[in-house]
Amino acid sequence: MTVENPKKLGFGLMRLPKRGVGIDIKQTSQMVDLFMEAGCTYFDTAHVYLGSESAARKALVERYPRESYTLATKLYAPSAPTRNSALKQFETSLKRTGAGYVDYYLLHSLMGNNVGKYERMQLWDYVADLKARGLVRHVGFSFHDGPELLDRLLTQHPEVGFVQLQINYEDWESPSVTSRANYEVARAHDKKIVVMEPVKGGRLANPPAKVRELLRAYNPQASYASWAIRFAASLEGILCVLSGMSNVDQMQDNLSYMRDFQPLNAEERAVLREAQQKLGASPAIPCTSCQYCTKGCPMHINIPGVFAAMNSRLLDGAIEQASAAYAEATADGGLASDCISCGQCERACPQHIPIIEQLKRCAGTLEG
Repeated sequence: MTVENPKKLGFGLMRLPKRGVGIDIKQTSQMVDLFMEAGCTYFDTAHVYLGSESAARKALVERYPRESYTLATKLYAPSAPTRNSALKQFETSLKRTGAGYVDYYLLHSLMGNNVGKYERMQLWDYVADLKARGLVRHVGFSFHDGPELLDRLLTQHPEVGFVQLQINYEDWESPSVTSRANYEVARAHDKKIVVMEPVKGGRLANPPAKVRELLRAYNPQASYASWAIRFAASLEGILCVLSGMSNVDQMQDNLSYMRDFQPLNAEERAVLREAQQKLGASPAIPCTSCQYCTKGCPMHINIPGVFAAMNSRLLDGAIEQASAAYAEATADGGLASDCISCGQCERACPQHIPIIEQLKRCAGTLEG
């Protein structure tokens, strides 16, 4: 039986601490121990997260009884050239994790430009069969598109038990991410929701100065990340809120307020409404550093690194810092101006950023 998730915090294994070029298993194990000791049980990885599934085996599966935690992983059709290679992702995930079965199995990062591939490869039927065979306990999908497509998918596939959505207070009313609208569609279909990107790839852990001032004025002891994660966890129907923690300090901070979670009160909700208004005027590029755009870039441009450097310039006016960050981001790859406008990055981007246009903007600002 799948253990019920007793806490609202989930451990996202996408941004684990590094040691050299690999994952720091010792520190990851420390984080797993803290997480489990706090009564949290939900771990989220994916076939396409480099080294993550193997790290889950070493830091979690080999060290804890299988019934004491829940493990989620994902099948990503866009990286599979054939149906057989797509099906083998599950076999590979089982081998890497050593978990024996998967508690929550997701079709990964569904968008308008790739749902057809999942359908042509008959992957909905495949994951249903995995569940029927007892290899998967719950079937769902992660989603990066609008409410119309989400409603269609949930109508066509009522067998889906949960959906993973990008929800955070900055994107709640975003016309491109449509967090609120997607949340309401999922709830209308009575689906449990796993929240991803609650701190938007770390951006809301260090928001723009005006937002930092606002949050500090109300509660100087609360971390900026705590506001973002508690916003998502306070919504109804949330199975868990994933946090892609990268070190022990981040784990300890998250557990400090999620071990005994208290929903936002009326005053705190009002503070975040004001923060949303301030973020609405933000010139930042809404990149979450997921790295999906970089995998097929023929010019090997570190697009998230370039955008992070640009955001440093846009948000804080840090000209020298932005120049140094840009030099570091382009040290081992192409410049923003090297973009050949092939468009593969935009097809992969779950945030629907006009990357080609933004790279031209970055080139004009950071290479001048």
